[in-house]
Amino acid sequence: MKLVLFLMGATALATPALAQHSGHVMPGQSAKPAEATAQPDPHAGHDTPADPACPPEHAAMGHCTPAKPTPSDPHAGHQMGAQPGSQPATDPACPPEHAAMGHCTPAKPTQPDPHAGHGAPAPTAHGQHTAPGHEPGIPNPPVAPPPPAALSGPAHAADTIFGTEAMRAARDIVRREHGAITTYNVLIDQMEARIVEGRNGYFVNAQAWYGGDIDRLWVKTEIESDFGRRPEQAEVQALWSHALDPWFNLQAGIRYDFEPNPERAHAVLGIQGLAPYWFEVDGAFFLSDKGDLTARLEAEYDQRITQKLILQPRMEVDFAFQDIPEIGVGSGFSTAEVGLRLRYEFAREFAPYIGVEYNRAFGDTADFLRAEGEKVDQLGFVVGLRVWF
Repeated sequence: MKLVLFLMGATALATPALAQHSGHVMPGQSAKPAEATAQPDPHAGHDTPADPACPPEHAAMGHCTPAKPTPSDPHAGHQMGAQPGSQPATDPACPPEHAAMGHCTPAKPTQPDPHAGHGAPAPTAHGQHTAPGHEPGIPNPPVAPPPPAALSGPAHAADTIFGTEAMRAARDIVRREHGAITTYNVLIDQMEARIVEGRNGYFVNAQAWYGGDIDRLWVKTEIESDFGRRPEQAEVQALWSHALDPWFNLQAGIRYDFEPNPERAHAVLGIQGLAPYWFEVDGAFFLSDKGDLTARLEAEYDQRITQKLILQPRMEVDFAFQDIPEIGVGSGFSTAEVGLRLRYEFAREFAPYIGVEYNRAFGDTADFLRAEGEKVDQLGFVVGLRVWF
Protein backbone atom coordinates (compact mmCIF):
# COMPACT_ATOMS: atom_id res chain seq x y z
CA MET A 1 0.00 0.00 0.00
CA LYS A 2 2.86 2.35 0.82
CA LEU A 3 4.52 1.56 -2.53
CA VAL A 4 1.39 2.61 -4.51
CA LEU A 5 1.23 5.97 -2.74
CA PHE A 6 4.93 6.67 -3.43
CA LEU A 7 4.54 6.07 -7.21
CA MET A 8 1.49 8.34 -7.47
CA GLY A 9 3.34 11.23 -5.75
CA ALA A 10 6.40 10.93 -8.07
CA THR A 11 4.17 11.04 -11.13
CA ALA A 12 2.48 14.23 -9.98
CA LEU A 13 5.85 15.97 -9.44
CA ALA A 14 7.29 14.97 -12.90
CA THR A 15 4.33 16.26 -14.93
CA PRO A 16 5.15 20.05 -14.66
CA ALA A 17 8.83 19.40 -15.52
CA LEU A 18 7.85 17.53 -18.66
CA ALA A 19 5.61 20.42 -19.65
CA GLN A 20 8.51 22.85 -19.32
CA HIS A 21 10.76 20.80 -21.65
CA SER A 22 8.06 20.23 -24.27
CA GLY A 23 9.54 20.45 -27.80
CA HIS A 24 12.98 19.08 -26.82
CA VAL A 25 13.97 15.69 -28.10
CA MET A 26 14.95 13.38 -25.34
CA PRO A 27 17.36 10.56 -25.80
CA GLY A 28 15.65 7.50 -27.27
CA GLN A 29 12.63 9.50 -28.46
CA SER A 30 11.72 10.55 -32.02
CA ALA A 31 11.48 14.25 -32.82
CA LYS A 32 7.99 15.70 -33.30
CA PRO A 33 7.23 19.10 -34.93
CA ALA A 34 6.30 21.81 -32.48
CA GLU A 35 2.79 23.16 -32.81
CA ALA A 36 3.49 26.47 -31.13
CA THR A 37 1.76 29.48 -32.56
CA ALA A 38 4.21 31.83 -34.49
CA GLN A 39 4.43 35.35 -33.08
CA PRO A 40 4.09 38.22 -35.65
CA ASP A 41 7.46 39.83 -36.72
CA PRO A 42 7.39 43.56 -36.10
CA HIS A 43 10.02 44.08 -38.92
CA ALA A 44 8.13 41.95 -41.48
CA GLY A 45 8.31 43.58 -44.96
CA HIS A 46 11.41 45.62 -44.07
CA ASP A 47 14.80 44.82 -45.64
CA THR A 48 17.61 44.35 -43.19
CA PRO A 49 20.35 46.78 -44.07
CA ALA A 50 23.57 45.18 -45.22
CA ASP A 51 26.60 45.48 -43.01
CA PRO A 52 29.74 45.98 -45.15
CA ALA A 53 31.91 44.95 -42.16
CA CYS A 54 30.04 41.63 -41.53
CA PRO A 55 32.48 38.69 -41.52
CA PRO A 56 31.33 35.54 -43.35
CA GLU A 57 31.37 33.44 -40.14
CA HIS A 58 29.07 35.92 -38.31
CA ALA A 59 26.71 36.07 -41.28
CA ALA A 60 26.44 32.27 -41.25
CA MET A 61 25.22 32.42 -37.58
CA GLY A 62 22.69 35.13 -38.39
CA HIS A 63 24.41 37.81 -36.30
CA CYS A 64 24.63 40.28 -39.24
CA THR A 65 23.78 40.66 -42.90
CA PRO A 66 26.74 40.63 -45.32
CA ALA A 67 27.01 43.31 -47.99
CA LYS A 68 25.78 42.26 -51.39
CA PRO A 69 28.33 42.41 -54.22
CA THR A 70 27.91 45.50 -56.35
CA PRO A 71 26.99 44.58 -59.93
CA SER A 72 29.47 45.78 -62.56
CA ASP A 73 28.47 49.00 -64.27
CA PRO A 74 28.19 48.47 -68.07
CA HIS A 75 29.07 52.16 -68.49
CA ALA A 76 32.13 52.05 -66.25
CA GLY A 77 34.93 54.18 -67.69
CA HIS A 78 32.55 56.30 -69.82
CA GLN A 79 32.14 59.99 -69.08
CA MET A 80 28.40 60.55 -68.85
CA GLY A 81 26.81 63.91 -69.39
CA ALA A 82 25.44 65.67 -66.32
CA GLN A 83 21.72 65.24 -65.81
CA PRO A 84 19.59 68.05 -64.43
CA GLY A 85 19.51 67.84 -60.64
CA SER A 86 21.95 64.94 -60.54
CA GLN A 87 24.65 64.65 -57.88
CA PRO A 88 28.12 65.62 -59.23
CA ALA A 89 30.59 62.80 -59.75
CA THR A 90 32.80 64.11 -56.95
CA ASP A 91 32.14 66.64 -54.22
CA PRO A 92 35.29 68.27 -52.81
CA ALA A 93 33.27 69.45 -49.74
CA CYS A 94 31.85 66.00 -48.88
CA PRO A 95 32.61 65.06 -45.21
CA PRO A 96 33.71 61.46 -44.61
CA GLU A 97 30.65 60.67 -42.40
CA HIS A 98 28.25 61.82 -45.15
CA ALA A 99 30.15 59.87 -47.74
CA ALA A 100 29.81 56.71 -45.59
CA MET A 101 25.99 57.18 -45.53
CA GLY A 102 25.89 57.62 -49.34
CA HIS A 103 24.74 61.27 -49.17
CA CYS A 104 27.59 62.49 -51.42
CA THR A 105 30.69 61.30 -53.23
CA PRO A 106 34.03 62.43 -51.87
CA ALA A 107 36.59 63.89 -54.24
CA LYS A 108 39.33 61.49 -55.38
CA PRO A 109 42.86 62.34 -54.26
CA THR A 110 44.84 64.09 -56.98
CA GLN A 111 47.87 62.15 -58.26
CA PRO A 112 51.14 64.13 -58.21
CA ASP A 113 52.29 65.34 -61.65
CA PRO A 114 55.65 63.69 -62.50
CA HIS A 115 56.52 66.70 -64.67
CA ALA A 116 55.54 69.33 -62.08
CA GLY A 117 58.11 72.15 -62.07
CA HIS A 118 59.54 71.26 -65.46
CA GLY A 119 59.10 73.74 -68.25
CA ALA A 120 57.96 72.24 -71.53
CA PRO A 121 60.47 72.93 -74.33
CA ALA A 122 59.40 74.71 -77.44
CA PRO A 123 58.40 72.36 -80.27
CA THR A 124 60.96 71.78 -82.99
CA ALA A 125 60.40 72.14 -86.72
CA HIS A 126 59.16 68.53 -86.89
CA GLY A 127 56.77 68.86 -83.94
CA GLN A 128 59.03 67.11 -81.47
CA HIS A 129 59.51 68.66 -78.04
CA THR A 130 62.88 67.20 -77.26
CA ALA A 131 66.15 67.33 -79.11
CA PRO A 132 67.98 64.06 -79.80
CA GLY A 133 69.85 62.99 -76.69
CA HIS A 134 67.54 64.84 -74.25
CA GLU A 135 65.02 63.30 -71.89
CA PRO A 136 61.33 64.07 -72.49
CA GLY A 137 60.10 66.96 -70.41
CA ILE A 138 63.56 68.52 -69.99
CA PRO A 139 64.03 71.81 -71.87
CA ASN A 140 66.66 71.99 -74.58
CA PRO A 141 69.83 73.97 -73.81
CA PRO A 142 69.80 77.59 -74.98
CA VAL A 143 71.33 78.28 -78.38
CA ALA A 144 71.38 82.07 -78.20
CA PRO A 145 74.71 83.88 -77.66
CA PRO A 146 75.53 85.14 -74.16
CA PRO A 147 73.92 88.45 -73.20
CA PRO A 148 75.97 91.62 -73.73
CA ALA A 149 76.28 92.06 -69.96
CA ALA A 150 78.37 88.87 -69.79
CA LEU A 151 81.06 90.52 -71.94
CA SER A 152 80.89 93.98 -70.43
CA GLY A 153 83.42 93.32 -67.68
CA PRO A 154 87.22 93.55 -67.83
CA ALA A 155 89.26 91.10 -69.93
CA HIS A 156 90.85 89.74 -66.75
CA ALA A 157 88.47 89.83 -63.78
CA ALA A 158 91.29 89.22 -61.28
CA ASP A 159 92.76 92.64 -62.20
CA THR A 160 89.90 94.31 -60.31
CA ILE A 161 90.97 92.56 -57.08
CA PHE A 162 94.77 92.21 -57.23
CA GLY A 163 95.63 94.99 -59.67
CA THR A 164 96.69 94.96 -63.32
CA GLU A 165 100.44 94.99 -62.72
CA ALA A 166 100.40 92.09 -60.27
CA MET A 167 98.21 89.94 -62.51
CA ARG A 168 100.25 90.76 -65.62
CA ALA A 169 103.35 89.38 -63.90
CA ALA A 170 101.41 86.26 -62.84
CA ARG A 171 100.17 85.68 -66.39
CA ASP A 172 103.71 86.00 -67.74
CA ILE A 173 104.88 83.30 -65.33
CA VAL A 174 102.08 80.94 -66.36
CA ARG A 175 102.75 81.57 -70.04
CA ARG A 176 106.48 81.01 -69.64
CA GLU A 177 106.27 77.88 -67.50
CA HIS A 178 103.30 76.19 -69.18
CA GLY A 179 103.09 77.52 -72.73
CA ALA A 180 106.58 78.58 -73.87
CA ILE A 181 108.21 75.14 -73.76
CA THR A 182 111.13 74.73 -76.19
CA THR A 183 111.58 71.28 -77.72
CA TYR A 184 112.71 69.59 -80.95
CA ASN A 185 112.02 66.69 -83.29
CA VAL A 186 114.05 64.91 -85.98
CA LEU A 187 112.17 62.73 -88.47
CA ILE A 188 113.66 60.64 -91.26
CA ASP A 189 110.40 59.94 -93.05
CA GLN A 190 111.94 58.02 -95.98
CA MET A 191 115.35 56.39 -96.08
CA GLU A 192 114.93 53.75 -98.73
CA ALA A 193 116.45 51.79 -101.54
CA ARG A 194 114.57 51.90 -104.85
CA ILE A 195 114.78 48.82 -107.04
CA VAL A 196 113.93 49.69 -110.63
CA GLU A 197 114.49 47.59 -113.76
CA GLY A 198 117.99 48.24 -114.90
CA ARG A 199 118.50 51.09 -112.47
CA ASN A 200 118.69 50.91 -108.67
CA GLY A 201 119.10 53.89 -106.40
CA TYR A 202 118.29 55.50 -103.06
CA PHE A 203 116.15 58.32 -101.74
CA VAL A 204 116.20 60.22 -98.43
CA ASN A 205 113.50 62.62 -97.17
CA ALA A 206 114.09 64.08 -93.71
CA GLN A 207 113.05 67.09 -91.64
CA ALA A 208 113.69 68.55 -88.20
CA TRP A 209 112.34 71.42 -86.13
CA TYR A 210 113.28 73.27 -82.98
CA GLY A 211 111.14 75.75 -81.03
CA GLY A 212 107.93 76.21 -79.10
CA ASP A 213 104.22 75.86 -79.77
CA ILE A 214 103.92 78.94 -81.99
CA ASP A 215 107.27 79.65 -83.64
CA ARG A 216 109.86 77.11 -84.80
CA LEU A 217 112.94 76.75 -86.94
CA TRP A 218 112.26 74.07 -89.53
CA VAL A 219 114.88 72.30 -91.69
CA LYS A 220 114.02 69.96 -94.61
CA THR A 221 116.16 68.01 -97.02
CA GLU A 222 115.78 65.62 -99.98
CA ILE A 223 118.52 63.59 -101.65
CA GLU A 224 118.05 61.24 -104.61
CA SER A 225 120.47 59.35 -106.82
CA ASP A 226 121.51 56.02 -108.31
CA PHE A 227 123.87 53.73 -106.45
CA GLY A 228 127.48 54.49 -107.29
CA ARG A 229 126.78 57.89 -108.75
CA ARG A 230 126.78 61.45 -107.44
CA PRO A 231 123.40 62.77 -106.29
CA GLU A 232 121.05 63.77 -109.08
CA GLN A 233 119.00 65.93 -106.74
CA ALA A 234 120.01 67.42 -103.39
CA GLU A 235 118.30 70.31 -101.63
CA VAL A 236 118.08 71.86 -98.16
CA GLN A 237 115.42 74.23 -96.81
CA ALA A 238 115.70 76.47 -93.74
CA LEU A 239 112.29 77.85 -92.76
CA TRP A 240 110.66 79.91 -90.06
CA SER A 241 107.37 78.24 -89.09
CA HIS A 242 104.52 80.09 -87.40
CA ALA A 243 101.37 78.31 -86.14
CA LEU A 244 98.19 79.66 -87.76
CA ASP A 245 95.96 77.40 -85.65
CA PRO A 246 96.31 74.02 -83.94
CA TRP A 247 96.46 72.30 -87.35
CA PHE A 248 98.48 74.39 -89.83
CA ASN A 249 101.80 76.25 -89.89
CA LEU A 250 102.83 79.06 -92.22
CA GLN A 251 106.40 78.55 -93.39
CA ALA A 252 108.79 80.98 -95.06
CA GLY A 253 112.53 80.86 -95.71
CA ILE A 254 115.11 79.80 -98.25
CA ARG A 255 115.92 76.69 -100.25
CA TYR A 256 119.24 75.83 -101.78
CA ASP A 257 119.72 73.22 -104.53
CA PHE A 258 123.17 71.62 -104.64
CA GLU A 259 122.05 69.40 -107.50
CA PRO A 260 121.32 69.47 -110.40
CA ASN A 261 123.79 71.93 -111.81
CA PRO A 262 123.75 74.85 -111.93
CA GLU A 263 123.14 75.44 -108.22
CA ARG A 264 120.22 77.68 -107.37
CA ALA A 265 118.74 79.47 -104.36
CA HIS A 266 115.00 79.96 -103.83
CA ALA A 267 112.71 82.01 -101.63
CA VAL A 268 110.10 79.73 -100.05
CA LEU A 269 106.53 80.41 -98.93
CA GLY A 270 104.35 77.48 -97.96
CA ILE A 271 101.98 75.83 -95.54
CA GLN A 272 102.26 72.53 -93.71
CA GLY A 273 99.86 70.75 -91.39
CA LEU A 274 97.12 68.23 -90.82
CA ALA A 275 94.11 68.51 -93.13
CA PRO A 276 90.63 67.15 -92.30
CA TYR A 277 90.40 63.36 -92.18
CA TRP A 278 94.04 63.24 -90.97
CA PHE A 279 95.81 63.92 -94.26
CA GLU A 280 99.30 65.33 -93.75
CA VAL A 281 99.93 67.98 -96.40
CA ASP A 282 102.95 70.12 -97.30
CA GLY A 283 102.74 72.66 -100.10
CA ALA A 284 105.07 75.51 -101.09
CA PHE A 285 105.99 78.01 -103.81
CA PHE A 286 109.65 78.49 -104.79
CA LEU A 287 111.03 81.61 -106.48
CA SER A 288 114.59 81.06 -107.68
CA ASP A 289 117.37 83.64 -107.91
CA LYS A 290 116.96 83.33 -111.71
CA GLY A 291 113.32 84.39 -111.52
CA ASP A 292 111.86 80.90 -112.07
CA LEU A 293 108.66 80.09 -110.16
CA THR A 294 107.83 76.49 -109.25
CA ALA A 295 105.54 74.75 -106.80
CA ARG A 296 105.35 71.42 -104.98
CA LEU A 297 102.55 69.62 -103.16
CA GLU A 298 102.97 66.53 -100.97
CA ALA A 299 100.25 64.55 -99.20
CA GLU A 300 100.23 61.31 -97.21
CA TYR A 301 97.86 59.38 -94.99
CA ASP A 302 98.48 56.74 -92.30
CA GLN A 303 95.89 53.98 -92.45
CA ARG A 304 96.26 51.83 -89.34
CA ILE A 305 95.57 48.16 -89.95
CA THR A 306 96.63 47.31 -86.42
CA GLN A 307 98.30 49.32 -83.67
CA LYS A 308 101.69 48.50 -85.22
CA LEU A 309 100.96 47.78 -88.90
CA ILE A 310 100.34 50.93 -90.97
CA LEU A 311 99.62 51.33 -94.68
CA GLN A 312 100.70 54.74 -96.03
CA PRO A 313 99.65 56.06 -99.46
CA ARG A 314 101.73 59.06 -100.56
CA MET A 315 101.69 61.50 -103.46
CA GLU A 316 104.00 64.30 -104.66
CA VAL A 317 103.33 66.65 -107.58
CA ASP A 318 105.72 69.30 -109.02
CA PHE A 319 104.58 72.25 -111.12
CA ALA A 320 106.53 74.87 -113.08
CA PHE A 321 105.16 78.16 -114.36
CA GLN A 322 107.73 78.32 -117.21
CA ASP A 323 110.29 76.16 -118.99
CA ILE A 324 113.66 75.75 -117.29
CA PRO A 325 115.63 73.84 -119.94
CA GLU A 326 119.01 74.05 -118.17
CA ILE A 327 117.73 71.66 -115.47
CA GLY A 328 115.33 69.74 -117.73
CA VAL A 329 112.04 71.09 -116.30
CA GLY A 330 109.13 72.07 -118.54
CA SER A 331 106.14 74.28 -117.83
CA GLY A 332 102.95 72.88 -116.37
CA PHE A 333 102.84 69.64 -114.39
CA SER A 334 106.42 68.46 -114.61
CA THR A 335 106.57 65.26 -112.50
CA ALA A 336 104.37 63.19 -110.22
CA GLU A 337 105.16 60.39 -107.77
CA VAL A 338 102.61 57.99 -106.27
CA GLY A 339 103.65 55.43 -103.69
CA LEU A 340 102.23 52.88 -101.28
CA ARG A 341 104.24 51.76 -98.25
CA LEU A 342 103.49 49.18 -95.57
CA ARG A 343 105.47 49.64 -92.36
CA TYR A 344 105.64 47.83 -89.06
CA GLU A 345 106.38 49.85 -85.94
CA PHE A 346 108.48 47.78 -83.57
CA ALA A 347 108.42 51.03 -81.61
CA ARG A 348 106.88 54.37 -82.54
CA GLU A 349 110.37 55.65 -83.28
CA PHE A 350 111.53 52.68 -85.38
CA ALA A 351 109.56 51.26 -88.31
CA PRO A 352 110.93 49.38 -91.36
CA TYR A 353 108.73 49.25 -94.44
CA ILE A 354 108.30 47.89 -97.97
CA GLY A 355 106.30 49.30 -100.85
CA VAL A 356 106.00 50.36 -104.47
CA GLU A 357 106.68 53.71 -106.16
CA TYR A 358 105.56 55.00 -109.55
CA ASN A 359 107.15 58.09 -111.19
CA ARG A 360 106.09 59.88 -114.35
CA ALA A 361 107.09 63.03 -116.20
CA PHE A 362 104.61 65.19 -118.12
CA GLY A 363 104.62 67.77 -120.91
CA ASP A 364 107.88 69.48 -121.79
CA THR A 365 109.66 67.74 -118.90
CA ALA A 366 108.90 64.39 -120.56
CA ASP A 367 110.25 65.77 -123.88
CA PHE A 368 113.52 66.79 -122.19
CA LEU A 369 113.90 63.26 -120.77
CA ARG A 370 113.24 61.60 -124.14
CA ALA A 371 115.81 63.85 -125.75
CA GLU A 372 118.39 62.56 -123.25
CA GLY A 373 117.36 58.93 -123.75
CA GLU A 374 115.68 58.61 -120.37
CA LYS A 375 112.36 56.94 -119.57
CA VAL A 376 109.40 59.18 -118.78
CA ASP A 377 107.88 56.73 -116.28
CA GLN A 378 109.10 53.90 -114.10
CA LEU A 379 107.75 51.53 -111.48
CA GLY A 380 109.94 50.24 -108.69
CA PHE A 381 109.92 48.47 -105.36
CA VAL A 382 111.18 50.18 -102.23
CA VAL A 383 112.63 48.90 -98.96
CA GLY A 384 113.32 51.40 -96.26
CA LEU A 385 113.26 52.62 -92.69
CA ARG A 386 111.33 55.36 -90.91
CA VAL A 387 112.84 56.69 -87.66
CA TRP A 388 112.42 59.73 -85.45
CA PHE A 389 113.80 61.02 -82.20
